[in-house]
Amino acid sequence: MKDSLKPGLEYEFKFKIPENKTVPYLFAEATEFQVMPKVLATGFMVGLFEWACIKALTPYLDWPEEQSVGTAVNISHTAATPPGFTVSVKVRLAKVEGKKLLFQIESRDDLDQISTGTHERFIINAAKFNANVDKKAKSLNP
Repeated sequence: MKDSLKPGLEYEFKFKIPENKTVPYLFAEATEFQVMPKVLATGFMVGLFEWACIKALTPYLDWPEEQSVGTAVNISHTAATPPGFTVSVKVRLAKVEGKKLLFQIESRDDLDQISTGTHERFIINAAKFNANVDKKAKSLNP
């Protein structure tokens, strides 16, 4: 992590919502989702927020050896966004506590504000993190 990573960092990310990021595509196995409206799924919206934060952070990390993972999300989802609309995500790094980072998030589609909230991320050493995940996976099938 570079010394230049400080609270106040701002980043804006835009993404045009395709049909495959709507509720019926969230879990193909969930038959209940298949009959729901074709609007941006909250699960995909969270992924979009993580993506925006990752893009904001990458220049301040020793990428790809150093990465970040999401550890908490507290957001609203207040307006439906149909496919074809562009979502603008604005993130601002509000707090840096060692390797723990807190972002404030606001997002809009072409007409409405769709979300506000916070997202916490933690900076990791990718090799060490992946080794721990591999060890955990092997414990299931020793």
